[in-house]
Amino acid sequence: MSWIDWAVLFGTLISIVVYGVWKTRGNKDIDSYLRGGDDVKWWAIGLSIMATQASAITFLSTPGQAYTEGMGFVQFYFGLPVAMIIISVFFLPIYYRLKVYTAYEYLETRFDVKTRMLAAFIFLVQRGLAAGITIYAPSIILSSLLDWDLRATNIVIGVLVIIYTVSGGTKAVTQTQKTQMAVMMGGMILAGVLVLNALPTGVNMNDALNVAGKMGKLNVVDFTFDLKNKYSFWSGMTGAVFLFLSYFGTDQSQVQRYLSGKTLSESRLGLMMNGLLKVPMQFIILFIGVMVFVFYQYNQPPIFFNETLKEQVYETDRADDFRAYEDEYSEIFTEKLTAVEGLNEAVRTGNEKAIEEAKIAVNALQAKSDEVRSRAITLVGEAVEGSETKDTDYIFMDFVQKNMPVGIVGLLFAVIFSAAMSSTSSELNALGSTTTIDFYKRSVKKDGNDNHYLRYSKLFTLGWGILAIIVASTLSLFDNLIEAVNLIGSLFYPTVLGIFIVAFFFKKIRSNAVFMGAILSQIVIIVVHYLNTQEIAGIFTMGFLWYNALGCILVVLFSLLFNIVKPEKPSVA
Repeated sequence: MSWIDWAVLFGTLISIVVYGVWKTRGNKDIDSYLRGGDDVKWWAIGLSIMATQASAITFLSTPGQAYTEGMGFVQFYFGLPVAMIIISVFFLPIYYRLKVYTAYEYLETRFDVKTRMLAAFIFLVQRGLAAGITIYAPSIILSSLLDWDLRATNIVIGVLVIIYTVSGGTKAVTQTQKTQMAVMMGGMILAGVLVLNALPTGVNMNDALNVAGKMGKLNVVDFTFDLKNKYSFWSGMTGAVFLFLSYFGTDQSQVQRYLSGKTLSESRLGLMMNGLLKVPMQFIILFIGVMVFVFYQYNQPPIFFNETLKEQVYETDRADDFRAYEDEYSEIFTEKLTAVEGLNEAVRTGNEKAIEEAKIAVNALQAKSDEVRSRAITLVGEAVEGSETKDTDYIFMDFVQKNMPVGIVGLLFAVIFSAAMSSTSSELNALGSTTTIDFYKRSVKKDGNDNHYLRYSKLFTLGWGILAIIVASTLSLFDNLIEAVNLIGSLFYPTVLGIFIVAFFFKKIRSNAVFMGAILSQIVIIVVHYLNTQEIAGIFTMGFLWYNALGCILVVLFSLLFNIVKPEKPSVA
C-alpha cells in the first residue's frame, strides 16, 4: 500500500478510538456503563445492532462466497424481519418491565438461579469463543495481505477495542459503532461503484448482469426443500429465524444494544430498522462479490488468491508443477473470454438459440477452469505442509489491493478493521456485563456499591479482551469464516432460546424440568453435529442452520416431558 493508504487506515482507526474515549469521559456509574444511560435514540440503536452483527467476517467472507457460490447466502437473512417482530412483541416488554441489565436476570425470576446461571454460562462459552474468532478471522487475512505478523495483528485489533470498551462501556460501544457503520457501508458502496467502473469499456451493467445470471451467480432464491442445503428459502425462514431469535433475543451482546434505548418504542424501532435494512445490506455486499466475479471474466484472475502462500509454493520443488497449472488456467481463460464476449453479443441480438449455445460454452469452460484451480489448490496443500488452502476469504481484498485507486485501498482496509472492532467491542462489553451481573454480583459480592461493580465490570471486560486475544492466537482457519461464526452460534444458541421460549409461553413448566431439558438438548445437538460431520450412512447429514430449530424444539419437548414425569410446585414469573 502507498503512504496515503496507510495514513487513511491508521487515521480512521485512531479517530474511532479517540472518539469513543472522548464521548464517554466522566462515565462513572454502573447504569450508564452497562446500559448506556437509557437515552439512546432508535436510529443509533439500529446502527449499533447492525454494526454488532456486521463483523469483519461479513466483509471478508461474504464477497468471496458470492464469487464462488453466487447470491444464495442472502436467503439466510430472509427470516430476520420475522424474528425482529417476535422479539419486539414478546421479549422487549419483559426486559423493560423488569429493568434488567442482562437477559439472563429474567430467568431467575421465572425459574431459579441455576437456570439463570446455565443460560449465562452457555452465553459466556459461545460468545467467548466468538470473540476470539472475530479478532482472528480478519487478522489471518490482513496479516497475509499487509505482510504483518499474525499475533501482532491480533494484538493491534484487540488492544484498540479494549481501550475504548473498557473506558466507556456500552455508551462507548454505541457511540463508536455509529462512526464504524458509516465507514463500513460508505466504503463498501464506494467499492461497488469502483468495481463496476473497472469493467472493460463497452461492458455495461446489463452485460455484467447477463454474464452473472447465465453463469449461475444470481441464484438469489432456492425453493427446494432439502435438509442438506445450508442456504435455501426454507432454511432462511425456519432455522435462521430460530438463530436470529436466539441471537437478537437472548444473546447479551445484542440485548445490551437495545436495552440502552430511551423508551420501549425507541428500542422496537431500532430492532425493526435492523430487520428492514440488513437484507439489502447483505444483498449489496454479495452483489459486489458477484461483480468481482464478472470483472474476472474479462481480466485474468489468479489461480490462487492467497499471494503469500503462493509465493511459498514457488520456493518448493513443486513450483514447476504449479506454474504449469497457471499456464493451463491462463489458456482456458483466453478461450473463455472469447466465449463470454460471444454471450454478450448473442444477448444483444436476442437470438435465443445463440444465447443458449453461448451459455453452455461459457459454463463448460468455467467448469474446466474450476477443475484446474481445484488441482492447483490441492498442490498448494501438498507443497506447503500444514497450510490452509481455502482462499475464498482472500478474494475480495486481493482484488482491492490490485485494482482499487490509492486511498481507497486504505479505506477498505479500514472497513475490515472497523468491522472487527465493532463486533468485538460489543462482545467484550456483553461478556463483562454478564460476568459482573450474573455471576459476580449474584454469587460472589452481593452488597457492593456502584463504584465497586463499575470497577469490576471494567476488570472483567479487560480480562475477556485479553482472553479473546489469546484465543485468536491459537485458532486455525475454518473453511469459511462467516460459516464458522454461524456454526458456533447454531451449536449453542438453540438451547438458550429454548429456555426463553419455555419461560415466555409454557407457564406450567418449572425450573428443574427446563434445566434438565436444556442440558439434554445441548448434548443431543453436539452429538448430532458430530454424527453430521461423520456423515454416517448419510442419515445425519443436514445443514447446520437446522440445528437452531431442532435444539429449541427439543428443549421445549424435553421440558414438557420432565415436567410430567416429575412435577414441581408452581413458580411465579
